[in-house]
Amino acid sequence: MRSVFAYSTARILLFVAATGLLYLLGARSFLLLALALVVSALASYVLLSRQRDRISGALANRVGGGRVGAGRRPRRAGGLRARLEEGARMEDNE
Repeated sequence: MRSVFAYSTARILLFVAATGLLYLLGARSFLLLALALVVSALASYVLLSRQRDRISGALANRVGGGRVGAGRRPRRAGGLRARLEEGARMEDNE
């Protein structure tokens, strides 16, 4: 959770910095916000990739059942498909 907070804070700070810089360069109104959004998105893509990878890894572990440890089997990517097909076969047999 702390990494999500740090990433979100960094994204907001990049947006504020881009807005300030573009304001000093003369952008105003809607153009200022649109350009600041694009510039901060590009900057965060480059500068925050390590944090983004860390968050996505944690999310994948949480969704995928966690890390493979003692007594745990790794989940297969096709596990959901296999369960759906099994359910469809059971319905067909009824």
